[in-house]
Amino acid sequence: MSAPRLVVHRDKELMAQAAAARLITTIVDAQAARGSASVVLTGGRNGNGLLAALGSSPARDAIDWSRLDLWWGDERFLPEGDPDRNDTQARAALLDAVPLDPTRVHTMPVSGGAYGTDADAAAAAYAEELATAARAGDGAPAGVSTDAAVPAFDVLMLGVGPDTHVASLFPEHPALRETERTVVGVHGAPKPPPTRVSLTFRAIRAAREVWLLAAGEDKAKAAATALSGAGELQAPAAGAYGLDRTLWLLDAAAASELPRSLYSPASP
Repeated sequence: MSAPRLVVHRDKELMAQAAAARLITTIVDAQAARGSASVVLTGGRNGNGLLAALGSSPARDAIDWSRLDLWWGDERFLPEGDPDRNDTQARAALLDAVPLDPTRVHTMPVSGGAYGTDADAAAAAYAEELATAARAGDGAPAGVSTDAAVPAFDVLMLGVGPDTHVASLFPEHPALRETERTVVGVHGAPKPPPTRVSLTFRAIRAAREVWLLAAGEDKAKAAATALSGAGELQAPAAGAYGLDRTLWLLDAAAASELPRSLYSPASP
């Protein structure tokens, strides 16, 4: 478990650009050290804003896209190509414009596909895909039991919702109490669509680095709550942390209810 470090930027545009630069550096370093990199993407305006900023960065070609594994932290359980799916939005923001190896882009199952409308079966299939990748040699980092059955994610990104939810783990939702499975079907989510697939804390906490993204005034209370010592059942963002590093990347609006003593000035 790593203590959270906060970095606050002037506005959401600068935050997206700086986060993209940070991600490029992290991926390049991981590829240099281990031959490949593994990143978990998040959706929403901040996750997609980061991907768009990465796509427009002249440094994006420093990444060997063919040696990058992409996963998702959660997904809306909707048909393939639905504009509300996180993978659809990620493709539009960046993925369709870079030379990824399609076999290393691990999208979550779609509704109406191989698992029909069964989100629990879809979650179990994604968990097995994670376990297969872990068994192939990209196992959990030191300090995490090998039965965690997830790859050693270099970076796992999470958007923070106004209610403090991360991935599709909502306050007081039963999915927060899952300790055995790495992926779950989420039913009755408090925001549409109600049916989703999500990583659990068990999978999230196996990542080397967890980055929480929050920008905008509507995220200020969530950031203040999660960083004030609230429990993870009431504030799921408080329960998201990485093994080596936990970064909160915010803009000034999202940090407006935090005491300045908590965060450091933004740096490239």
